[in-house]
Amino acid sequence: MKSNSDNRWHKILVVVLALLLLSFPAVRAQGIDVSKYQGKINWTKVAKTKKVKFVYIRATEGATIRDGYYKTNVTAARKAGLLVGSYHVYSSKTTAYQQFANFKSMVSKKNQDLIPVLDIEGHHSGRLYMGRVDKLLELMEKEYGVKPMIYTSEKVYREHFATRKYAKYHIFVAKYEGYPEVRFTLWQHSRTGRVRGIAGDVDLDKFHSKHSLNDIRMPRPRKKKAAAQAAASLTAAVETDSAGQ
Repeated sequence: MKSNSDNRWHKILVVVLALLLLSFPAVRAQGIDVSKYQGKINWTKVAKTKKVKFVYIRATEGATIRDGYYKTNVTAARKAGLLVGSYHVYSSKTTAYQQFANFKSMVSKKNQDLIPVLDIEGHHSGRLYMGRVDKLLELMEKEYGVKPMIYTSEKVYREHFATRKYAKYHIFVAKYEGYPEVRFTLWQHSRTGRVRGIAGDVDLDKFHSKHSLNDIRMPRPRKKKAAAQAAASLTAAVETDSAGQ
């Protein structure tokens, strides 16, 4: 039989182990982002890997460039069970309206699980025309019903987006050495990742500890219940009025 001392130490050990388990972060969904440069992808194999739960797929760039693998990737990735979002690579050479028209022509809202992303690469540092950027963000929000996430480098973020004006936008930051020193929702922490089903390197993405997939999901369509109730009330009112005449 165990002594009281043994029981006491057993209870202490249980408490310590419980505290240690609570100190470890929960397993969080991880993702990748891809483009034509990954070539043909076996999405069934990708979906079977434990570390990939979602993917951002390059749709367009500037006013005319369209990723030739985009539609195939979206269809196959969703069929394999992955959550899918799309991104547009910003260009300083064309208007916001032209870029938005290009993105809209490729990206159907009904096929999007995740909010769209505006990709502003690091080479835009110091020379962004923010009027154009703001208009493009506005057009994307109006079309897809949610603020786009902004992908960029720490430097560009500090120069242009570290203000209250952009506080409600999710930030997708690219940094491959060390932990990001700016706020972010999603972190592209490697561009040389390896994932089964993809030949060669692929970008790897993970969430800040305070964020999860729920933060970047597309909003659900509004329920039609309120509209149906209003229509029913109006019909009843008309029938009552008619009966009284």
